[in-house]
Amino acid sequence: MKRSIKIQNLKCGGCANTIIIQLSKLDGISEVTVNNETDEVSLNYNSEIEFESAKKKLSVLGYPMIGETNSLPKKAKSFVSCAVGRMSK
Repeated sequence: MKRSIKIQNLKCGGCANTIIIQLSKLDGISEVTVNNETDEVSLNYNSEIEFESAKKKLSVLGYPMIGETNSLPKKAKSFVSCAVGRMSK
C-alpha cells in the first residue's frame, strides 16, 4: 500500500535525507520520498503496523504528523536530524 502524510518541521534536503534513510531501514517500508514544498512523506508499506511504526519514527526524529503535538523537544530533534542528514549526503 502507498500513503502520503504531511509532517511538521521539514526544512531542507538534509531533513529529507534523514527521513529517507531512517524510514528505509524499517521492515516493510519501501520507496520513501519526501516533498519539501508540500511537507509530505510518501512511502509504501505492507501493513498498518508498519505504517504506525513509520509515523512513530518520524515523530522520534522530530517530524510529527500535522495535527500532532509539536513540542520544543521535537523541534530541536528536527534540527539535529537535519544536520545529520546534511552530513550523510
